[in-house]
Amino acid sequence: MANIRMIGVPLDFGASRRGVEMGPAALRIAEIADSLRVMGHTVTDVGDIPVPQRATIPDEVANRGFLGLITKVCEELADETADAIAEGEVPLVLGGDHSLVAGSFAGAARHFAGRRERLGCIYLDAHGDLHTPETSLTRNVHGMPLAHLLGHGDERMRTIAGREPALLPRDLALVGIRDLDEPEREAIRGWGITCFTMRDIDEHGLREVMRRAIAVATASSDRLWVSCDMDWVDPKDAPGVGTPVRCGATYREAHLAMEMICDSGRMTSMEVVEVNPVIDEVNRTADLAVELIMSAMGKRIL
Repeated sequence: MANIRMIGVPLDFGASRRGVEMGPAALRIAEIADSLRVMGHTVTDVGDIPVPQRATIPDEVANRGFLGLITKVCEELADETADAIAEGEVPLVLGGDHSLVAGSFAGAARHFAGRRERLGCIYLDAHGDLHTPETSLTRNVHGMPLAHLLGHGDERMRTIAGREPALLPRDLALVGIRDLDEPEREAIRGWGITCFTMRDIDEHGLREVMRRAIAVATASSDRLWVSCDMDWVDPKDAPGVGTPVRCGATYREAHLAMEMICDSGRMTSMEVVEVNPVIDEVNRTADLAVELIMSAMGKRIL
């Protein structure tokens, strides 16, 4: 059984659609802490990382964009995840938009770098999140965090873990990708990132894709970070996300992915992001997110 530190990040500055800042509350309403405790885990909910309310931000600041504000939140989150791991806990980060992974993963990577260990990452998402401020047309920062973890883009954000990149391309596996812009395609090819699209899942099956993804992400490390954007699941099962894309993972495929991650015995940390209760159906997406977390933490049918 694990000692889990649950960290909320009510961040919505990285997305254009409002509501995702209520994701941590939706997951708590869906009884994530009690569900994990019933399984035998110890859960400490440390509350939310402080995030300013949009209404309190002066227009002159907002008009320059939110990258600086997001980076500040990510820096605080990095300290929290690093501290959790140092204390022998499993960080469970509840988002919030996906820009927060630039801090959550960076903190964990910084901790392990101090022990000369690397951290692998399985990134479950419909999107690549590989833009930089220079390549993004929307300027939405939730489309940029992976590029920054890999050492590209804004200097302050890309160095939260230190001068060296928090994540190496060979330690990263993208799974479920089905919506990429051309700069992201170029980044995947040019940076040597392993990317399993929905076509790969169609052709080889989820089980084989996850087997390969786990092998890639853990080839150089015994430590695995799992970053799950709920839009990697098909919108029929997860309607409450800000950027839904048709034909994602099915309900059972999503559970199988989490079960296989748990079976690997390598998962050090996890986050679930982009739950948007404003556009959800009676908290259905948050309920599914809780189920998936439980599968990743060891719940089985038999």
